[in-house]
Amino acid sequence: MAFGTSRNNNGAAAADGASPARSQNTGDMLTPDDGGLSKAQIKRATKTRKTFALLSAFFLFISVIFLVLVEIGNTYNRPVLRDIYFIKLDLSHVVPSSVPNAPLLNTIARTLGLHDYYSVGLWGVCQGYDNEGITSCSKPKTLYWFNPVEIIVNSLLAGATIALPADINDILDLIQMVSQTMFGLFLTGICLAFVVLFLAPCSVYSRLAAIPIAILTTLAALCITVGSAVATAMFVIFRNTISGVQELRIAAYLGTEMFVFMWIASAFALLAMIIQLGECCCCTSRRDLKTGRKKAYTEK
Repeated sequence: MAFGTSRNNNGAAAADGASPARSQNTGDMLTPDDGGLSKAQIKRATKTRKTFALLSAFFLFISVIFLVLVEIGNTYNRPVLRDIYFIKLDLSHVVPSSVPNAPLLNTIARTLGLHDYYSVGLWGVCQGYDNEGITSCSKPKTLYWFNPVEIIVNSLLAGATIALPADINDILDLIQMVSQTMFGLFLTGICLAFVVLFLAPCSVYSRLAAIPIAILTTLAALCITVGSAVATAMFVIFRNTISGVQELRIAAYLGTEMFVFMWIASAFALLAMIIQLGECCCCTSRRDLKTGRKKAYTEK
């Protein structure tokens, strides 16, 4: 009997010794977390939500990169920066063609201080000559707005004047208001997008956390998109107005790079907004599992 009892005790001890080994092999399956689920189950159940949260952060990162290019474009005479502008005015033939000796007078206008072209950015304007390139850029100015009359007049020597279309003089106040609105929208948009870039992954934890993140993302996307729309409308109208005056030969060209960059930023910001709005009502969050609102699939 003693021998049997000893054998039973040894068997029980062997069984107890095997238990830790089984626990170690099963790993996370025996490690309970929220709602009694293992870490592996929680990770698997929230994988879709986490993927979309990281994807929205990536979209915002791309948007911020292109917005930075929009912000710093045409601020200094540097490679790449000098090619990013909203509009470029060519005044190399500013004297009306109907005036006798127009080529000579254009040369005189240049001698008086008028540059061949002016390119406009978000923070200021750069000026230069066709055979020299950009010679100088204005100091970056907050809430800058493009005043063609002031720029041209300031470029000329004292007492020299050049007639500009009446339509331009009539809409200067509108240009100022729209330009400063555009400036504020872009600056607000890039700040919000940069902040939400780091907050977006937090939406994986709960729908409640996703709501303020979605609101901030929506505000960022709206600021960027509305700013792009305002800039496009204003500079297209300005180009058509100034180019439509036949007597005054001022050519105006839109900056392709600037408009491409700001609309790419708008597109990715809108995609991030759609994802964040979707996470307010879709995809399983960690809190859903903890409260039992949604169940994780368990392996049998």
